[in-house]
Amino acid sequence: MPSGMDLLALARRVSGAARGDEQIEAYAVRSHETEARVFDGEVESLSVAGVEGVAVRVIREQRQGFAWAGSLDPEVVDETLAEARDNAEFGEPDEWNGLVAPSDLAGVAPADLDVWHEELLRVGTDDKVALALELESATRAADGRVRAVNHAGYSDGAVESAIASSLGVEAATRRTTCSCSTMAIAGETASTQTGYGFSAGRTFADLDPTQAAADAASRATRLLGARKPRSRRLPVILDPLVTRSVLGIVGAALNGEAVLKGRSMFAGREGEAVAASGVTVVEDPTNPDALGAATFDSEGVPTRRLELIGGGRLAGFLHNVYTGRRSGHGTTGSAVRGGFKSVPGAGARALALEPGLCSPEEILAAVPEALYIQSVSGLHSGTNPVSGDFSVGAEGLMVRDGAFAEPVREITIASTLPRILLDIGEVGSDLTWLPGGGAGQTLLVTEMTMSGE
Repeated sequence: MPSGMDLLALARRVSGAARGDEQIEAYAVRSHETEARVFDGEVESLSVAGVEGVAVRVIREQRQGFAWAGSLDPEVVDETLAEARDNAEFGEPDEWNGLVAPSDLAGVAPADLDVWHEELLRVGTDDKVALALELESATRAADGRVRAVNHAGYSDGAVESAIASSLGVEAATRRTTCSCSTMAIAGETASTQTGYGFSAGRTFADLDPTQAAADAASRATRLLGARKPRSRRLPVILDPLVTRSVLGIVGAALNGEAVLKGRSMFAGREGEAVAASGVTVVEDPTNPDALGAATFDSEGVPTRRLELIGGGRLAGFLHNVYTGRRSGHGTTGSAVRGGFKSVPGAGARALALEPGLCSPEEILAAVPEALYIQSVSGLHSGTNPVSGDFSVGAEGLMVRDGAFAEPVREITIASTLPRILLDIGEVGSDLTWLPGGGAGQTLLVTEMTMSGE
């Protein structure tokens, strides 16, 4: 297929082939991605790839058929449509199956977003590799105690997609993103510590490898000499990277599909206080600062700002068309896909806690003593989105009188997710958007259990 062919025109052609009472949706994607990884001054791996494909859904008599192909060749696309039709014949009837109707779009205007930056496509591969090499070198030079770099790399993506259905719904989106990241190794074998640093944006010029290197070196070296502390209960301060990870677990429990399947600790609790009164959780793909920002979701529905938890109270869930109809709440423009190889699910693109007024320094000074968690391990195996149980490995530093004190390691922090949300004492003002679309900031939890010696 010629690279200049209009994706929306292709999707329209497929959806326009609907027969009788068929509903047809075509979703076409084209992307260009670069990933470079370096080690010890040499290129360890380099991938420059263009990917294109189409997904087709056919719904007839409440039965859904799905098929995809990694090509936009017209003949292949026609074969994909035929396969989706055939699959629909064998599908199980479900009264909630159906595509987006024009009525689902009423009252929501698409946001005007500038998230496509053509200049990223004009940056040569050599320059991208050079940035990764510069990042590795800067990480080594940032602190004399850094003895190695575990990895340093660069990645980017330029993604275009279009969707059209036989019901007259159509949309097109595109966006660019890029990032670089590094992990520093400090100390000798017996007391090695690592630290992560990154920089992300939409254009090559947005990236700051020097700052990413400095962050990685600082995070590694400040943990040198870490020891296992004694067990006790105390306030805990989460690093923005950790807050983002915990928020991701909370976001999964706010997924309408999880709620319908009884796999969410929030099921049946709308309107209840589920967090401290100062906590507001927002999903806002219309925010251009969010790297997951998009004008439309993966079913062609305009995205919008959603307050999922407002002032501590559960306000709603993330829904695509299917979960919205089945729950009676309607779609929230939250359909997501893992590319053209999957049917749309429901999920977040730009989940964040609404920033508070306190700086990280003010949060560190808010309590006489606390544990600062720099990183966690076993997050997904140690948390249960249904019961809310939370127990993960961690490392970080003690905080006393507003400053970092001795580093700690080999600890476990434990509570429950509902308790953590209710015990949030301060939300930092340092909102940080991370690769992947979510955001984090410094967060104070008034009490958790720290298990050490």
